[in-house]
Amino acid sequence: MKNLFTLVFSIIQVAALAQDDLLAELKKNEKPEVNYAFQTFKGTRIINGMSVETKGKKELEFIFSHRFGRINSGSYNLWGLDNAYVRLGLEYGITDRLGVSIGRTSTDKTFDSYVRYKLFRQSSGAKVFPVTVTLIGTTNYKTSPQSSENPLITASDRLSYVGQILVARKFSPQLSLQVSGVFVHRNMVYKAYENNDDYAVGFSGRYKVSKSVALTSEYFLRLNPTKNTPYYNSLGIGVDIETGGHVFQLVFTNSLGMIDRAIVAETDGRFGAGDIHFGFNISRVFQFSKNR
Repeated sequence: MKNLFTLVFSIIQVAALAQDDLLAELKKNEKPEVNYAFQTFKGTRIINGMSVETKGKKELEFIFSHRFGRINSGSYNLWGLDNAYVRLGLEYGITDRLGVSIGRTSTDKTFDSYVRYKLFRQSSGAKVFPVTVTLIGTTNYKTSPQSSENPLITASDRLSYVGQILVARKFSPQLSLQVSGVFVHRNMVYKAYENNDDYAVGFSGRYKVSKSVALTSEYFLRLNPTKNTPYYNSLGIGVDIETGGHVFQLVFTNSLGMIDRAIVAETDGRFGAGDIHFGFNISRVFQFSKNR
């Protein structure tokens, strides 16, 4: 009996050592994984400006942006609620990193279209890259005023272009920060107080306070304003609320514009003076891929 127990114990010990050797060999042959940062920002917009996020392949995002008049317009205008300005937009993911969009803004009756490409993705593990980098190119066509009102304005005069490079980092599940370089070119401007070419740097952030609520902010610093410009730097603060398939964003901003050209080069209100527009963004994503 003693010899039997010794034999059984020896077999168990050999089996355990063999299992350990096998597991070690399997781990040795495993390829290390690449972990990409996920949802640096919840939506493709932070407040007015763009984020580094792109839509997934075969995803269609409908974006409804709404801004009221200025809060300091008084009780007669119900502190701006009597006035309403909207942008309707669609963005489609051709791949997980490449998307295209079209939109229309009622403020100055501008049609816009852009291409968004995520050049680099923040990652850890087998491949380490510290930030996410996204490039955006936009074309705008302003239909106001109508040709009947000003027949001297040509189709070329109505065009403007925006190029952006966005760099963001998700520091933790709660905190994300972004820096944006923005270039705006407008074919037609009022030379007395406007530039054909404008440059700006944007600073944006998001802090998640609960599973479904986050605080956001953004500021665009114009780098080459004219001496007698009537325009100001754009500032905005907001709250993101996630509700299932929707993202609902409440915003307060001195910029009535909801496209990058207007945000950077045509913000005519001062936040500190109470020229603040309350508004909201609503986005809804539709899936066109069975695998998602």
